[in-house]
Amino acid sequence: MSAATTTAPTAAGTLALPSLLSLSVARTRLELTTFFRERDAVVFIFAYPVIMLAIFATVFGQDGATVGPEPGIPFGQYFLPGMVATGVMLSSFQNLAISIAVERDEGGLKRLRATPMPASAYFLGKIGSVLVTSLVQMALLLAVAGLMFDIDLPTTVDRWLTFAWVFALGTATGAVCGVGFSSVPRSGRSASAVVTPIVLVLQFVSGVFFVFNDLPRWMQQVAEVFPLKWMAQGMRSVFLPDQAEAFEVSGSWQHPTIALVLAAWLVVGLVLGIRTFRWRRRDDG
Repeated sequence: MSAATTTAPTAAGTLALPSLLSLSVARTRLELTTFFRERDAVVFIFAYPVIMLAIFATVFGQDGATVGPEPGIPFGQYFLPGMVATGVMLSSFQNLAISIAVERDEGGLKRLRATPMPASAYFLGKIGSVLVTSLVQMALLLAVAGLMFDIDLPTTVDRWLTFAWVFALGTATGAVCGVGFSSVPRSGRSASAVVTPIVLVLQFVSGVFFVFNDLPRWMQQVAEVFPLKWMAQGMRSVFLPDQAEAFEVSGSWQHPTIALVLAAWLVVGLVLGIRTFRWRRRDDG
């Protein structure tokens, strides 16, 4: 908090706040420190995608089982993109939707709003911390995938560029939607009960735990409304071989559509967040 309220003398002898950039960086450091102190949340967010990948790679990949027509794609290889997309959603949407609701319930947001720090620095600090934690999470997941399960990682620049823009846009979208959704739980105690089931349902219908093309059509149509399906599809275009494109429902990776849907949710989350975000509890006026 002290970094957010420190003032510096100006040439005219008055006091002025630090720049928005320096406030945002300071806030990002504070958010990261707070996040890593919550060890249970850190373990869940970082370990969950790794554990799920290990389950799919070892249980479903026994005896060289594969996905799709011969020669097929190893199960671990096919489900890695879904675990990457899930990791992004956990670090951004779920993390912020729950943590902000708890901060509001405990009165932290009310106290923070009374300081001279601009509201934008608070939100930029949240997004900055999400980007850092997501990068650490992805590095851990990909390292485990490559070193422990012999999953092939991309070797071309264009695939890593695709990974970069899907990851960045997906993380930003998840963070903004998480901020907006944080006003839905009635209290900090109910936040996990409200947010976690939504995340789990989206994982099941978005092709994270199953081959998306094998899901019922109505389930595919539901998933197409939400960003997780498109993040998973974008990541499949990064980590799966070219022939896997034919496995998609549309027969293509649909990169323009992926970018459009994620950008649309980014705008929707931003608008809803601006209109509905609350600094106080519901019973606090």
